[in-house]
Amino acid sequence: MKRKMLKSAAVLGTVGLASLLLVACGSKTSNSSSSDGKNITAYVEKQYEGYMKKAAAAFEKETGTKVTIKTGDQLKGLENLSLDNQSGKAPDVMMSPYDRVGSLGSDGQLSEVKLDKGSMTDGTTKALVTTKGKTYGAPAVIETLVMYYNKDLVSKAPTTFAELEELAKDSKYAFASENGKTTGFLADWTNFYYTYGLLAGNGGYVFGKNGTDPKDIGLANDGSIKGVEYAKTWYAKWPKGMQDTKGAANLIQTQFQSGKTAAIIEGPWKAASFKEAKVNYGVATIPTLPNGKNYQTFGGGKAWVIPAGSKNAKAAQKFVNFLTSTEQQKAFYDATNEVPANTEARKYAEGKNDELTSAVIKQFQSAQPMPNISEMSTVWDPAASMLFDAVSGKKDTKTAVNDAVKLIKDTINQKFGKK
Repeated sequence: MKRKMLKSAAVLGTVGLASLLLVACGSKTSNSSSSDGKNITAYVEKQYEGYMKKAAAAFEKETGTKVTIKTGDQLKGLENLSLDNQSGKAPDVMMSPYDRVGSLGSDGQLSEVKLDKGSMTDGTTKALVTTKGKTYGAPAVIETLVMYYNKDLVSKAPTTFAELEELAKDSKYAFASENGKTTGFLADWTNFYYTYGLLAGNGGYVFGKNGTDPKDIGLANDGSIKGVEYAKTWYAKWPKGMQDTKGAANLIQTQFQSGKTAAIIEGPWKAASFKEAKVNYGVATIPTLPNGKNYQTFGGGKAWVIPAGSKNAKAAQKFVNFLTSTEQQKAFYDATNEVPANTEARKYAEGKNDELTSAVIKQFQSAQPMPNISEMSTVWDPAASMLFDAVSGKKDTKTAVNDAVKLIKDTINQKFGKK
């Protein structure tokens, strides 16, 4: 799910330029559409249908507004939004990953949303749906990377990277087909989404001013270099397959599920497959870095958004307020086990004593909001190449990071013009 999301972000820049041509007036046009407000549509993925039907019934009982639930692929729905807005086929409410909200809003594809007091939004989630002072989504779910560990292999969760380094020395984690290589701890560090916490924890960053200034790129600073250099020390210990940018994720999952890896860095979306594989796993926050700092992952998740083509923007706003209320956010957690963005509902979720929920909530406290400006779409591929080039030895670290930053700057200038 996450890889799919990031792939969509990488193509957003090209989509955005076309969107600007298609939508001239953005949210102002949508809000002028007339409707009796007694019927709205909500578009969600199939997995949310059960919860949404119950929420829709409760909303209709409370307000008299009927909500028709439509299901489909979330990302395809967002990619079709510019055409659907123009043709009048856009739903009134849908869900979007945070990394798409700012770009779609800036491109005129989303109406502005007012955050209701009852949504109990915190600073991190508010930043994820706000760009250039405008809010284009209401936070629904928080997500971030965590550490999974095998309880049959280690008695308690490692809390420092020093402990992970000790695991790597244990002969029981030796990789059978490659002499001197270990799988005691694994992380997909040629994938920038997974590696960002390592760079950020050492002082690296994507864009300055909390992710809003694309003129200031921090991927070649001393902190980023230090983070990449540390990653290289692990690649010297890991099997060659960890350098396979397409196959590493599968290798990590296979090793963990077969009991040959004690700890990995992964997202909450992996829990179901580990459970299905009957792994006796635990979940915890990612261990502290050698410098004693937190591994500062990207904070992400999903928001409720109102397409610019909604004919029922007022009713849609009321439904979004309803969905982000504490009561509904509790119900959403009970139905999906996804951690609520609403801080009161989050306390409720934490009280369930679910390891995954607790780890996500705790890790999210030190997470950094993923930049949601359109220029973020230019970062993923160059950053991935930067990591591969450095850890594989194709380039020295300094050259790899400088080349990546130059490519990002050039692409931003080409796609968005100099600012």
